[in-house]
Amino acid sequence: MDEIRPIEWLDGSIRLLDQTRLPHEEVYLTLTDHHQVAAAISELQVRGAPLIGIAAAYGLALAAQASPAADREDFLSELRAAADILEATRPTAVNLSWALRRLLSAAAAAPDIADAARQAVVTEALRIHREDAAAEEQLARHGAQLLSTGGAALTICNTGALATGGGGTALGVIRAAWEEGRLSRVYVCETRPLLQGARLTTWELQRLGIPHTLIVDGAAGLLLQRGGVDCVIVGADRIAANGDVANKVGTYALAVLARQHDVPFYVAAPTSSVDLATASGDEIPIEERSAEEVTSFAGVPTAPEGTAALNPAFDVTPHQYVTAIITERGVARPTYSKSLSALSGVAAR
Repeated sequence: MDEIRPIEWLDGSIRLLDQTRLPHEEVYLTLTDHHQVAAAISELQVRGAPLIGIAAAYGLALAAQASPAADREDFLSELRAAADILEATRPTAVNLSWALRRLLSAAAAAPDIADAARQAVVTEALRIHREDAAAEEQLARHGAQLLSTGGAALTICNTGALATGGGGTALGVIRAAWEEGRLSRVYVCETRPLLQGARLTTWELQRLGIPHTLIVDGAAGLLLQRGGVDCVIVGADRIAANGDVANKVGTYALAVLARQHDVPFYVAAPTSSVDLATASGDEIPIEERSAEEVTSFAGVPTAPEGTAALNPAFDVTPHQYVTAIITERGVARPTYSKSLSALSGVAAR
């Protein structure tokens, strides 16, 4: 398989695969300032919690390189303003703010020389990208061991290389399980309204040569009822301290269905998606997107003009529906307030 590189730092610009054009066209964008990066995140040209964090980090690196400030405090002030613009793009994925905080800390810790601070930001952004790729490799190994030999998995949205800095979270586990002979087939929810499952996950699975079947989101219940699925595995945009999980809208329904049919429900995410400062899912902000994403399809109206639409991008799955949370540091199981703290190296509150 040709390696999928959804984002690359080119020392002064970013090369970005426009995911809104997939699967029919592979179009790469060249971004040269943080405003362009913010727009790309908002418009879902780049998406997936880990990759959003990496993109925001590179966006702030562009802002650092472009800053004309000679005074250190002026430089840090400009950097914080750019970070605010990037952080406002998508509020649910915690990786975004986590990455920006790391870069701001790196800049603040640099010597009182503008060039040193600028380079510190770039170096930290590159480090975040490398760390994410390494984390997903470890995560995939841990997760593959949970899948029963010869079983079938069900997933939603896209959690592969297109959504991360490496091989993927939930889809990375699926790939590792396939390579180890533990998986026979993947069922992919189309993921309305923007079809990340139909457009992106199937594209990745084809390239990987993994047998897969696309289903409409509403068919998941029937599939589970018939016993066609051995586990449900999803990614996460934010995991609260108690194990509540924010992920693509529709995930909560899958978790409830999995519980009803005694099917394990796994969440795969790096520890950068774990937000111990957020006590529960009640505190996670849920992004609301344009009603037009629901009332039209590919720019063509599908509902009568004036139809009201609710379009939350995410929902929250309560921790009691989660069988295990797979991270690069190991597998967390209930009680999550203890196990997630232990994996994160923080004492439980």
